[in-house]
Amino acid sequence: MFIVRPPEIITRMMPRMTWGFYGELKTVFLSFDDGPTPDITPWVLDRLNQYNAKATFFCLGRNVDHNTEIYEQILGEGHSVGNHTYSHLKGYGTRNQQYYDDIELARSLIDSELFRPPYGRILPSQITEIVKNYRIIMWDVLSYDYNRKVSGDIIIRNVTRNVRSGSIIVFHDSAKARKNLYHALPGVLEYLNNEGYKMSAIPMKREEAEKLKTHL
Repeated sequence: MFIVRPPEIITRMMPRMTWGFYGELKTVFLSFDDGPTPDITPWVLDRLNQYNAKATFFCLGRNVDHNTEIYEQILGEGHSVGNHTYSHLKGYGTRNQQYYDDIELARSLIDSELFRPPYGRILPSQITEIVKNYRIIMWDVLSYDYNRKVSGDIIIRNVTRNVRSGSIIVFHDSAKARKNLYHALPGVLEYLNNEGYKMSAIPMKREEAEKLKTHL
């Protein structure tokens, strides 16, 4: 069983995290986790450019460290970036100080006040600390492109059947997701374009992101 859209009880229990921007009429927010990745991230950027779409890339610090030119390409083409930790640590099972230090290491490379916890796994105590400096961006549509047991057609269906105005959609510009991403992203972009959705990036400054409506 795949939970594409997080249950409302979860989103209501965690109001300090952003799950969508529902005041944005006919706008969706595509996001890509775990890059930048050679070949894959530039391919994503090319597909986005075909539709004049902007997105938010939640980057791993270690990948920015090794792929600076691609990171600069993301920004140069008008997209947003966010902090996804340096080492892709789970909040669960990681000492708080180790977690914060890893985020700060990524912050030295990623100039953004947006943060997304790897795997979506984060403790309440970690949320309390992180929201002092970041807007924590979650999602309301999870594509499952990283799951090799899921076909590209199912991923397209996951997104197109669950998207709504203000949705934050998660893809991954990673080697693990390559096959599914290459199949699904063009179909999703075509669908969103045909349905009249504007595809926008999330503002990287916390105060600007907070101006967007987050509740239905």
